[in-house]
Amino acid sequence: MALQPSGTRIAFIGTGVMGASMARHLLRNGARLTVYNRSRSKAEPLLAEGATWADGPGLAAAEADVVITMVGFPSDVEEVYLGPDGIVERAKPGAYLIDMTTSDPELAQRIWSAAQAKGLHALDAPVSGGDVGAREGTLTIMVGGLQEDFEAVLPILRCMGKSIILQGGPGAGQHTKMVNQIAIASNMMGVCEAISYTLRAGLDPRRVLESITGGAAGSWSLSHLAPRMLDGDFRPGFYIKHFIKDMRIALESAQRMGLAVPGLALAKTLYEELEAAGDGDLGTQALLRWYERHIAAPTGGGTETSTGEVGR
Repeated sequence: MALQPSGTRIAFIGTGVMGASMARHLLRNGARLTVYNRSRSKAEPLLAEGATWADGPGLAAAEADVVITMVGFPSDVEEVYLGPDGIVERAKPGAYLIDMTTSDPELAQRIWSAAQAKGLHALDAPVSGGDVGAREGTLTIMVGGLQEDFEAVLPILRCMGKSIILQGGPGAGQHTKMVNQIAIASNMMGVCEAISYTLRAGLDPRRVLESITGGAAGSWSLSHLAPRMLDGDFRPGFYIKHFIKDMRIALESAQRMGLAVPGLALAKTLYEELEAAGDGDLGTQALLRWYERHIAAPTGGGTETSTGEVGR
């Protein structure tokens, strides 16, 4: 039987850049929402709108019909689910556990097995769409788990996303998110190099984007993040430090499968250089800064425009 959001007791753990917007959609669809976040200040707007505070993930989960997590790193996921006073230990039998963090596929499988042993229903359901998708309720949600569990929580997932697809058994959602991140990683390098070329050639970058976003070069990053780059807006819709985490997981998963992913490896190296320079809390579109710092100025002939002028 499908769970409708209205009246359902939902615990939401992790109310950061994306989690707060996702939780708000549930609240506005009538859910009886309990929230927990390491920094309570990030949950205050939700509390003002009617959510209830819990002093820990286990306490948040104890009375919930559905528990949703959107935390930072696999280590955080493991702690909140499998820790001694975590969600699997404290959730009531029959509860649905949905991890929407981008995490390790093998960890998702371990959580599913631990949940099964306790009479719980676990799904891995990472998302794509960034802060805009979270705010507008249009996220892409990639789900791993059992068909009947997916169908039971689908109305709740529809509060937060538009494209919601069961990819397979436990861990399949996380594997699909790795595919997503691999595609984005190389694409972000292409977007930055395209902007760098545009400026070096002396073209109007916004006019160029108008021409190419609707053609074969089009991508979400080109349409949504390239304009932010041109504005010098590097505020995080998705943190560099979290993208590095995702790329690390994807590389490790690929290595376990004996798969070479050189584009992903290069992108990770560039982003790690940005993090080392203190840019880890910026958005992924700040990759343009790497190009601004590393591409030499023209040595003669042509335009004197460089990527360093973006956003000035």
